[in-house]
Amino acid sequence: MTTLTYEEYLDEVTTVLTELYDLEDEAAIKLVVAAQDAEFFVAHDDHAEMRTLEQAKKDAVTLYEHKQNRQQTQTKQQQRLRQQKKK
Repeated sequence: MTTLTYEEYLDEVTTVLTELYDLEDEAAIKLVVAAQDAEFFVAHDDHAEMRTLEQAKKDAVTLYEHKQNRQQTQTKQQQRLRQQKKK
């Protein structure tokens, strides 16, 4: 099993996001940078065995699904606020 450098790993996660979800490069990069800021990749930096192509695919799916869930939650919150204002 080939391990990647930390930078190669982040590039691979970004590439998988663009390929699987048809995201623009900028949007995929933004997701990966936000995950870095949230310390999602700290363990990957410390443990080379976590930096594989297979794990990059899994992490890309996790990041995208988290983004989708967050957007759905925000939409529901906005709808509730609008409903409360109408009352």
